[in-house]
Order: sequence, then C-alpha cells, then structure tokens
Amino acid sequence: MTRILFALSLGFGGLILATEAGHAAPQCAPRDAVISLLSGKYGETRRGIGLAANHAVMEMFAAATTGTWTITVTLPDGTTCLVATGEGFEAVVENLPAIGDPA
Repeated sequence: MTRILFALSLGFGGLILATEAGHAAPQCAPRDAVISLLSGKYGETRRGIGLAANHAVMEMFAAATTGTWTITVTLPDGTTCLVATGEGFEAVVENLPAIGDPA
C-alpha cells in the first residue's frame, strides 16, 4: 500500500513540479536541516521512499495529526530539495488492481 500511495504522490508531485518549475526557485538545504524542519515545525515523519534513476532519493513525509505532507528529493551530494507540499494527507490501504484490469 505504501508503494501505491508513494507512486501516486510522486505522480502528483511531478505534475505540480512541472507547473511550478518556471515560477519559483527550488528550495534546497542540507538533508539534516530539511528533516529537522519537517519534523520540528510540521510534525511530519517519513511515509514513503523511492530511488530515482539518477540515484536521487524521493521521500514523502506527512503528519497524521494535521494532514500536511511534503515530497522531497535528496541528491547524491546530500542536498535535499522540496518538490511539493500540501494538506489533506490520508493513508490509504488497498490492493493493486489485477494485471489487465483498467481500474
């Protein structure tokens, strides 16, 4: 289930990133600083993780109490950038559709 939620989040994050890329400079900092901010200020903990083709690590953080969420990418040099943020996080537990099922 975590894989499904993470994959969906990455897809939505990619859409948001694609539309916002021309509007704002990326917000990046050393990973420790970003994680401290997400946990300290927003109460977010890691909910999913994935490895991108360029050896970057994509992570999703969320807070169950407030519903805030953040998607980050950490580059091989340790720099972490915010990709997308939002509200209304909800953990969903469901099975993947069967192969060939268009749903």
